[in-house]
Amino acid sequence: MQKQLSPDTGCSDEDLSPYHISHQQFERATRHLEGLKQGLIDFFSYPKRVISTCFPVEMDDGSVQTFHGYRVLHNTVLGPGKGGMRFHPCVDEDEVVALATLMTWKCALVKVPFGGAKGGVACDAKALSQGELRRITRRFITELGDNIGPHTDIPAPDMYTNAQTMAWIYDTYDMMHPGKNNRPVVTGKPLEMGGSPGREDATARGCLYVTERFLSLSPIEGLGSLQGTRVVIQGYGQVGSFAARLFSEAGAQIIAVSDSQGGIASLNGGLDVPAVEAWKREHGTVVGLPETRTITNQDLLSQECDILIPAALGNQIKADNADQIKARLIVEAANRPITPEADDILTERGVYILPDILANAGGVTVSYYEWVQNNENQEWPLEDVNRKLRDKMFHATDAVIDRWRRFPSETPEGSDIRTDLRTAAMVVAIERVAHLTLVRGIWP
Repeated sequence: MQKQLSPDTGCSDEDLSPYHISHQQFERATRHLEGLKQGLIDFFSYPKRVISTCFPVEMDDGSVQTFHGYRVLHNTVLGPGKGGMRFHPCVDEDEVVALATLMTWKCALVKVPFGGAKGGVACDAKALSQGELRRITRRFITELGDNIGPHTDIPAPDMYTNAQTMAWIYDTYDMMHPGKNNRPVVTGKPLEMGGSPGREDATARGCLYVTERFLSLSPIEGLGSLQGTRVVIQGYGQVGSFAARLFSEAGAQIIAVSDSQGGIASLNGGLDVPAVEAWKREHGTVVGLPETRTITNQDLLSQECDILIPAALGNQIKADNADQIKARLIVEAANRPITPEADDILTERGVYILPDILANAGGVTVSYYEWVQNNENQEWPLEDVNRKLRDKMFHATDAVIDRWRRFPSETPEGSDIRTDLRTAAMVVAIERVAHLTLVRGIWP
């Protein structure tokens, strides 16, 4: 079993392997699934295809560097693979397998006809020029060849990739497959290339809709809407910055935010979100904004608030800091921000967690809408996209809450049966994929 030291204390014994965490969450859910065939459990436990490749790229200074890239297709029962491409130094096979698996359950939960996929290149995107990023992207897509395609596996933006990266992916694939409508090969493209209105803020907007729906239905005393709620956001990239804007517009007070260089907390009331955005654009960080207090990322997580939104990296809330969380509700805009041990501690303390496969599914939902528009050569108005997204997120939230409320109110002492919202969401997703697998029939 892989063990990693905590970056904060250096002494954590938690297993932080993305693959192991993904498998543990899956196992917790399957304990609620009576009659699920063992063979299906095995089938869902492994990816359908794993591609690992290395390739050389000429850098701006004339040197040559070798990069490692991965693309994993976890499951195709619901449809072609769907999942982001990330450029980050920590990208490895374990992480990509775990994230592809997560995408399978995410797509099933929101009922979009895709299977789970994920990919990435191990590189420091912040230290690379546009030309170097373009060459890395084009070479990686060439290496993948026909393993991606409009009806095979469809990439999208992820950590340190964006609409420009997707434009390069589309152009590379289009050069390799001339004479076809290749726009559906990738989503998150620039609008002028067939991107969908609403895709840029879709993940954050999906978080907003899920949170609003949950608060309107949940038993959290005195927290029936976003109006006046105190919100803390970890991570001020695309998802975190849009979340700050959207939650603020919905009536919440954003009292603290952070990025990779540190965080800021409001001195009185809520932060001026437009001022934070302007400062971030000018200085490259939120730190230093006048009339705010500088805090560490760890301080940010322990701020007293109503809602905490982790929108940065995985494994941010662990066993060694879960007892410091003072939020009443955590909304996982990031993938895997909370470890299973921390899940248990927070649940025991009465903290509600809206899990990643529900809370951040807005991105893949609007990616699906973009794919449909591309296949039909249409462009939908922004109002239609947001309305469809809202309906999807509301229905998915309703399904999770319904399954959660049907869990037994009490479990036997010493039982390892979990009855939290994450487990409920996983149960709904696995049931749907299992049902369709059997309906389709095991080929041949």
